Amino acid sequence: MADAPGTRAEPAATSGNPIVVRLPGVLVDLFPGSRRRVEMEARTVAEMVDALDRLWPGMRDRICDTRPAIRRHMNVFVDGERATIDTPIPAGSEVFVLTAISGG
Repeated sequence: MADAPGTRAEPAATSGNPIVVRLPGVLVDLFPGSRRRVEMEARTVAEMVDALDRLWPGMRDRICDTRPAIRRHMNVFVDGERATIDTPIPAGSEVFVLTAISGG
């Protein structure tokens, strides 16, 4: 699927570290105007979450708990490696935010 115009979002303080963030459909559905693929600049997962929350207020609360840490039912992967809130994000990285699946 092609990206809609305006898929580039930058945090208030530009970090000079371009990344691509992929969001799950279930999260995108909760925030009108949000997108599955977002280009932004962030140096850490925490900066990425802050930038997402500036774009779509309340998104931080869906991704992180109050410690702050990534919620138990969410997973963040930076270039295929599981990440924490403090994980650095190298320039050019692809970050996936995924919802955990449980079952019995």
